[in-house]
Amino acid sequence: MQSKPTPTELLLVLTLSRAGTLAEAAKRLGQDGSTVFRAVQRLERQLGQRLFLRGRQGYRPTELALGLLPFAERIEAELEAARQQLNQVPEQHSGTVTIASTDVLYATLLLPALAGCAEQQPWLEFEVQTGNEPVSLTRRDADLALRATRQPPEHLIARPLGEMGVAVFGHEGLGWHDLPEALAAQADWLGPDAFLPEHPSVRWRRRHHPKARVRFRLSSIGMVHQGVAAGLGIGVLPLLLARATPGLRQLSEVLPEAASPLWLLAHPESRHLPRVSAVFRYLADTLPELLAGQ
Repeated sequence: MQSKPTPTELLLVLTLSRAGTLAEAAKRLGQDGSTVFRAVQRLERQLGQRLFLRGRQGYRPTELALGLLPFAERIEAELEAARQQLNQVPEQHSGTVTIASTDVLYATLLLPALAGCAEQQPWLEFEVQTGNEPVSLTRRDADLALRATRQPPEHLIARPLGEMGVAVFGHEGLGWHDLPEALAAQADWLGPDAFLPEHPSVRWRRRHHPKARVRFRLSSIGMVHQGVAAGLGIGVLPLLLARATPGLRQLSEVLPEAASPLWLLAHPESRHLPRVSAVFRYLADTLPELLAGQ
């Protein structure tokens, strides 16, 4: 034996052994018959032995070829495993993706999701805008938006993510163990009434506790959370945020009526940009899983 067969040559022996004919082997290898014929002849000359017996029934492997097949099969299996691994690695993109959110959605959902997305897409850069004021995807103020709304704009691509669960919370230092206790003590409420009058938490409180005193009217749910954590009173807070805050006590059951449906939004034209599409897909897959952990 003057030379050692290469992995490519071993796969040639495997393919021809399985196919039985030059024409079928060439088809499976994506080559022409003459190329496969010359490759087999060249390998046999290098080895100094016959690998196949030719006959009317095609090509029949010799004992030498049969002895090589297990090694060729292992190479084939490793190559297939490598191809599957490559298929699992997402395509890499570069550039900047701008995402609009609110402070609470950023802290509870977007921040942990972006950590994984940034690791998956190391060449991407992210700009995140937070605030309650509307951001126009049509004017390209942002590429994507994470919003709590019951009716997303019809002209946008909107992916439903689930609902942000909420309940009434207060600081444990105030001594209230449930909502009736807090109400009996005439607890002060905190809410975004003046700034978000149609917020689900505001509508719920006005419906069920119309005489409640909203002593602290704050411009965002994030500020309501900070005020409740500081012991100013009670308020309706997202479960993901409040349950992770030391010192806060849940005073009510979860309030489905006050839950906020969450949507991932994109403009149809921006959505098809490769970098935006990659982030959209990642967030659409990841955010529902985070919401499921409420």
